[in-house]
Amino acid sequence: MSAAPPGLPAAEADAQALAPFTTWPDGPAGAALSQLQVSGMYCAACAGLIEQTLLKLPGVAAASVNPASARLALRWQPSALPLADVLAALRAIGYGAAPDTAAPARELRRRERRQALWRVFVAGFLMMQVMMLATPAYVAEPGELTVDLDRLLRWGSWVLTLPVLVFSAGPFFSGAWRQLRAKRLGMDVPVALGIAVTFIASTGALFDPTGPLGHEVYFDSLTMFIALLLLARWFELGARHRAAEALEAVAGSLPTTAERLNGDGTSERVAPEALRPGDRIRVAAGEAFAADGTVLRGEGFVNEALLTGESAPVAKTVGDAVAAGSINLDGPLVMDVQRVGADTTAQGIVRLMQQAQSQRPLLPGLLEHVATWFTVGVLLLALGAAAAWWWLEPSRALAVAVAVLIVTCPCALTLAAPAAWLTASGALARRGLLLVDLSALERLCAVDTVVFDKTGTLSEDRLRLRRHWAEGAQADALLAVARSLAALSRHPQARSLAGGAEAGAWTDVREMAGRGIEARDASGGLWRLGAPAWVRERPDPAARLAFGNGDCVLWLDLAEAPRADAADTVAALRQAGLRVRLLSGDQPRAVARMAAALDIAHWQAGATPAAKLAAVRAWQADGERVLMVGDGINDAPVLAAADVRIAMGEGAMLARSAADALLVSNRLSVIPQALVLARKTRRVLRQNLIWAAAYNLACVPLALTGWLPPLAAGIGMAASSLFVVLNAQRLAR
Repeated sequence: MSAAPPGLPAAEADAQALAPFTTWPDGPAGAALSQLQVSGMYCAACAGLIEQTLLKLPGVAAASVNPASARLALRWQPSALPLADVLAALRAIGYGAAPDTAAPARELRRRERRQALWRVFVAGFLMMQVMMLATPAYVAEPGELTVDLDRLLRWGSWVLTLPVLVFSAGPFFSGAWRQLRAKRLGMDVPVALGIAVTFIASTGALFDPTGPLGHEVYFDSLTMFIALLLLARWFELGARHRAAEALEAVAGSLPTTAERLNGDGTSERVAPEALRPGDRIRVAAGEAFAADGTVLRGEGFVNEALLTGESAPVAKTVGDAVAAGSINLDGPLVMDVQRVGADTTAQGIVRLMQQAQSQRPLLPGLLEHVATWFTVGVLLLALGAAAAWWWLEPSRALAVAVAVLIVTCPCALTLAAPAAWLTASGALARRGLLLVDLSALERLCAVDTVVFDKTGTLSEDRLRLRRHWAEGAQADALLAVARSLAALSRHPQARSLAGGAEAGAWTDVREMAGRGIEARDASGGLWRLGAPAWVRERPDPAARLAFGNGDCVLWLDLAEAPRADAADTVAALRQAGLRVRLLSGDQPRAVARMAAALDIAHWQAGATPAAKLAAVRAWQADGERVLMVGDGINDAPVLAAADVRIAMGEGAMLARSAADALLVSNRLSVIPQALVLARKTRRVLRQNLIWAAAYNLACVPLALTGWLPPLAAGIGMAASSLFVVLNAQRLAR
């Protein structure tokens, strides 16, 4: 890590250097959680080897590598272990790593992609040349191909196979060596062994056609096998890189500068890192917002597609929230900065996606463990097959052993679950639902009850003025005055009432918690806006807010409005056979009104957090599997108790990770889509597992009996891995 700048403590300098890819879940004094992008991974066994190596380092508490995304989540103590030592330990076992920030990770992927492409190109091009040299031996009639010409063609095939073996197949041998040195049996071991045995046997047959290895050579089969397997890994690498690039698209969405407005009327261009809550910035048309906040002046349309997945522009006016990374499409907007840096919506999305893509769910880890023992069985089986055929027909023993080693490589088995889950999580992220826990996909399949909170979940986060009426004055005239006073308050109800109104010439302004705001007008009269009982001794029971000066009173009924897609979402869930319930702590009248508007038959009002928790546990005791959707502010206990938890992603909720998923788009229609995709993911996962098992069950007996040559075994093994990856990509649609 870099040295501390002059005047800056080393610990603080280290924290700043790590900040772009590191969080401190337990506070500044606790362990750091860093996200690193790993290169050189080719199978699930690589993940276990990396974790095993890092856990031996002092200061490392935990290490988790997702084999599908090649992303490492490292929990460690930077004060006890420099980052350079972590990277050196990974290089020592043959892997590269870079901080998971846009520039270093992009350069790492570029090198990895270029090197992989060169390996595929060399293997594919030379494979075609070797096949061309081998063709005469297959098509020539007896006597047409002289012995000298046949040997010359075989020598040419041997020479052309060397670059394929040394360069293109290098990752298989280096991977196998790393796994054996770490006393682990991964998927590279049988592949490397099969390649080596085939080459050695073919070379022996070329040098001594009358020797114990026979006269048959398999250079054409060997080069084709390497080329096909590298092609399958190229497609897998592309899927992994697309997931990383989608993450970087959000991470790189912030502008490099922002126009900050000073109190003296001047402005200056500053870096987004220099902004602080309370600053005012002006965002011109075509520029991206550098921070989260609310609009102070201006109105227009904003493109939030990068953050929410919604391509249609969103109208914004005074008081509306805007998120960092979204783009202003119209005239200039002046906004009040509320959250900057790591607290913004965009950075919250990045952290959550990194967390999800760094997980190693239970099933893939179990499959990797099974694959390790499977590899042991494969090696013993190949050895037994070679011994049996050596006794029956020595010339075929080697070919049978190689075919067994190749056909049983468990690549498809260990890729089955990670490929499906990672692709599905990416598809949901594009719709605006960020999975924090990938295992939630499996739990969503069992859900039969969906429970919604009301305020901030089924309803919009802002109140709307339903109606207003007055005593002793014109209601519309009083409403304009009330809005000018409301503009001076930060209370949510006052802000909803104010809309875009300008603050009036009020004096002696006082805001009292739980009551409201009061001020004097130009003539010295005292006006109050707030709780009806505070404004008037005998309030109107139909009013939620009141405004008056003692002589006249304006009664205001502000009510929640359902989200635009709430009714369609509830209908879609019911049509899918799910029970829909409304569980709210609000007053019965408001809850009944919302339930009626959305046609929800089962609702409960006045529920405290403890009552909500008891209700969910009672439903679970009756056998129901509950999906809870809440705003996460006062729903933490009930969210924790539910089988699946989705929190609305507005504002500060992005700093929370207790939920299984965050609905950053705030579009409820994504929830039924997520349930459908979860079931589709389970089907694809089962298809992948069935395919991998059926392929091995069908091909192993053929290889043992000698009916499956090494070339066909190589094609089948590469095709099985390719099928698993491409089948999982169907979930991205």
